[in-house]
Amino acid sequence: MKKILFVLAATLLWTTADAQDHALFQKFRFIQNGDTLPYRLLLPEHYDPQKKYPLVLFLHGRGESGSDNEAQLLHGAAIFLKEENRKQFPAIVVFPQNAAKYYWSNVQTVADSSGKRSFYFIAGGEPSPSMQLVMALMRNLDRQYKIKKDQVYVMGLSMGGMGTFEIVNRMPHTFAAAIPICGGADPGIAGNLKNTAWWVFHGGKDEVVSPEYSRKMVRAMKANGVPVQFTVYPGAGHNSWDAAFAEPGLLGWLFAHKRKNNFSKTSNN
Repeated sequence: MKKILFVLAATLLWTTADAQDHALFQKFRFIQNGDTLPYRLLLPEHYDPQKKYPLVLFLHGRGESGSDNEAQLLHGAAIFLKEENRKQFPAIVVFPQNAAKYYWSNVQTVADSSGKRSFYFIAGGEPSPSMQLVMALMRNLDRQYKIKKDQVYVMGLSMGGMGTFEIVNRMPHTFAAAIPICGGADPGIAGNLKNTAWWVFHGGKDEVVSPEYSRKMVRAMKANGVPVQFTVYPGAGHNSWDAAFAEPGLLGWLFAHKRKNNFSKTSNN
């Protein structure tokens, strides 16, 4: 009984501490043309509004979609809340939340009788409503805060990994580096990704989003001269983000990249 009470107390303490940490991410809602995009924003420690900071955009997975402005912090927020990371990599970090009925990218899903899903990516066309809002939010943030335009980054997992490819394709002159985890895209967009450095992750045993989607993208990216490195965790399933977030050099790699192109310039896709 004492052991059970200890575990319950430890769990409660961890949950409370986690909730308190998440409270550092301020709550906002971006509204445009009647549509609303909830998002959470983490400012650097000792934030100085007169200083310029890097910006990190993080796109969550399908399971965290909704409108509560909470769920999107489930995966990924902790790495930016670590004290050592906040001190070493001061940045403005943004977690928007996708509406449940949309995807970040133009992707179609087909499920067979067993429930196994296949994904079909569409290159071009109008951005999804959520992607349109995120792109507008990026331009809005550039007006609200002093952003280091050569240090704008994007990360995402699962549906957000797909969205990572998508937003770089849509805004090819914005991001210095990108980290898509267990995602994918149409290999036909690879030639539009070469202005950004890439670190692609996937689990070798992922049965939700096949690692073949990342493999195809990496092959196409290399063929088009895109600077990309690819890490596959042979024993990992869909939650390969756990291993990716544990990479000791992950944020060091991300923040080491800089670019010179214009923050607000977008493609015509």
